[in-house]
Amino acid sequence: MNKIFITLSALVLSVLPFSSCRDFDEVNRDPLAAHRDQVLSEYLINRAMMTAQQDPHIAERAFVRYWKNASHQQREGSLSLGGVDDSWSGDYYSRMTTESLKPLYQAIAISEEKIRSGSAKAYEPTLLAVARVWRAYMLSEICDLFGVAALEGYTGQNPTYASTQAVYTFILKELQEAAETLKTSPTPTEQAVTKLDHAYGFNASKWRRYANSLRMRLSMRLSEVEPTTARTHFEQAAAEGGILKAEDRLQVAEQRGWHDLSGVMSREWNAQNLSATYNNLVVGLGGITSARQLTDARYQPYLRAENYLGVRYDKHFPLMTTDPMRGFYFDGLPGKIDPRAYKTFIVTGDTLNSEFCFYPSWATHRVKQTKYKLSKVDNPKETLIELDTRFTWNAWVSGAWGELSGINDVAQIGAMPRLAQKYRASTSVRIFFPEWETYFLLAEAAVRGWSVSMSAKDAYEAGVRASFAYHGAGFVDEYLTSQDYNRVGTSVAWDHTTEPAATRTMECIDGYTQQREQYTYHYPEAKSRLYKAAMNDHLTKIITQKFIANVPWLPLESWSDHRRLGLPFFETPAVEKPLDNMLHLTKAGYETASIDYYPQRLPLPSNISSTNKPGHASALQALGGPDGVFTPLYWAKKKQ
Repeated sequence: MNKIFITLSALVLSVLPFSSCRDFDEVNRDPLAAHRDQVLSEYLINRAMMTAQQDPHIAERAFVRYWKNASHQQREGSLSLGGVDDSWSGDYYSRMTTESLKPLYQAIAISEEKIRSGSAKAYEPTLLAVARVWRAYMLSEICDLFGVAALEGYTGQNPTYASTQAVYTFILKELQEAAETLKTSPTPTEQAVTKLDHAYGFNASKWRRYANSLRMRLSMRLSEVEPTTARTHFEQAAAEGGILKAEDRLQVAEQRGWHDLSGVMSREWNAQNLSATYNNLVVGLGGITSARQLTDARYQPYLRAENYLGVRYDKHFPLMTTDPMRGFYFDGLPGKIDPRAYKTFIVTGDTLNSEFCFYPSWATHRVKQTKYKLSKVDNPKETLIELDTRFTWNAWVSGAWGELSGINDVAQIGAMPRLAQKYRASTSVRIFFPEWETYFLLAEAAVRGWSVSMSAKDAYEAGVRASFAYHGAGFVDEYLTSQDYNRVGTSVAWDHTTEPAATRTMECIDGYTQQREQYTYHYPEAKSRLYKAAMNDHLTKIITQKFIANVPWLPLESWSDHRRLGLPFFETPAVEKPLDNMLHLTKAGYETASIDYYPQRLPLPSNISSTNKPGHASALQALGGPDGVFTPLYWAKKKQ
């Protein structure tokens, strides 16, 4: 157990308003002085968990613009194109270290002192274990973003930084020990205490399940670099039991307003459009037709055949990308699509859908706009055609469109499906760890030959079923038997591992002649994929399903899976002209996959190098590379 003895700082003054004035006064005292027995660790844990939800200011920068972009959960920009903002990174880092990690270190020191002095209440070991578990999570979050973390920091002194390897060694041991404590430590019964934990009410059994599942998640991070260590930790955690039921998810209810519990995706000016990555994964997957899912008469004129690709405008849409749908405009709704897609993203212009998002509320005309122009190539001032995007399903790559931007205004907020309103209105529940993730982790472990209680197939299918149940999506039994390929060559059925042919004959319309014609569709070839083993093997199936299931709550996990494995398939950004922050991605080389085409981390905030030069030097040494966006983490794929 980590022993750190510190003095409670003025941070306690920021204890949340859920406590009474009397409780507040009791907390606002020096814990290692005369009133140490009156300092309550639960308030510090509460503060740490609440700030980790990310208020709208932090969430827009970290959760939305960094995590969701890097993970391709939404139409990408900023970090996915190599761009970072030092103020965004600094705001996140400051908030998470001073108001999440620091109180956890303080809570741990206080609980340890109380237990040692004999002044602790019976449930103090539970509080101590919970603080250690949540500290492990917060350290992993920061380390997975920056590649280093300060294990002995947050005590008022300028910290030194530990490597990813050292951080993971520490947090895996912490989770193991905390979970062991939670086996026998009691759950508090006083409402004044339990109300301060908005996830589990300090329920020891539930926190133990989370500790075990988190240990599985983080040990799997090491699967490619320390397989023996990863396997040992994973098998132990899996044997102890993790989150396998919906009622055991670690989740926190969001609330309207502007505070720590406000929705992480609630900022109205964030478009959160459908991404090309998500679209390529779900279209065709599972074999369920749009006609069976969208039975209302208003959709019927827009339903398209399964073998139809759309209208080809190869002079108006970027071609310098590995997106297999490059150059196309889809003028309707896909023939077949994963049933979760229409639950997560809402059809363009479908304003009668109760989940249609009208944000930003001060510019709904932009959201409801469905008519856009393509200009003539040789005379951009003249209109070639006006497209009506209502009831269409498009997801164009971001990047540098170059001159195409001057003849194409389709890539706008109202022309693409957007995230459902239920995720944006601060009325949902933010999920930190769901049951489906545990199942997909168990499936991957089984594929690797590790000893777990379920077969890979059973765990995989349980994960899919759990995700369908969460979304309220139908057809899951039929879906699980489907051998239909999505746009990147992956099917659902576990026992169907046949690779697709390299090409497929499809139908489309030439946008310039309006003639219907055949088109040779190419699945992503090996040189364009970071994961080259196959397009339809078991690991690809697992990570494909995990990615879809994790939209929109777990973008950091999707990004981490891609950094670790190169799965699922991420298309490259359009590079019709050079990208300012990714000059190494060129027209000559975009078709050959490289980790350098995808962000790997965030540079440390500049105030660290300016105010803590020794600490920054230790961070560079621990990182083992330049403090840049494309330096891979210890557990991630390296250059091939």
